[in-house]
Amino acid sequence: MSTSKRITQLSVFLENRSGRIGSIASVLGEAGVDIRAMSLADNSDFGILRLIVADNDGAIAALKARGFIVKRNEVVAVEIPDEAGSLARTLDAIEGQGLNIEYLYAIIRKPGEYAVLVFRFDDVDNAIACLDAANIRMLSDADIAGG
Repeated sequence: MSTSKRITQLSVFLENRSGRIGSIASVLGEAGVDIRAMSLADNSDFGILRLIVADNDGAIAALKARGFIVKRNEVVAVEIPDEAGSLARTLDAIEGQGLNIEYLYAIIRKPGEYAVLVFRFDDVDNAIACLDAANIRMLSDADIAGG
């Protein structure tokens, strides 16, 4: 299992029109790529679909072959207890060190056990050091791919 504390996220740039997300889901399904998480941000003209998948190379190849613009970037996924206050404690540890969170989204939830949050930081190395110091568990690509 990989010990990297960085997760690969794919960003797919889309025209803001009906059916585009469905086309991506179809392309990835046909390629046998399992989607583990997704988040969509859009405006009136275009959108950015952020994906975490079980097979990054397969997803990129399949999407590019169908004309999609795909960018690979690094994010950090953390596992936190599913209990009141755990998000606040995690954010306190991050923001207390002056780290800037560009965005975040939740990807997995097991009620009563844990939640997983994906963070995009302006300084990933500093964020990883801060999270390590706060004993916050970070996941690897292998953790995500395995479900």
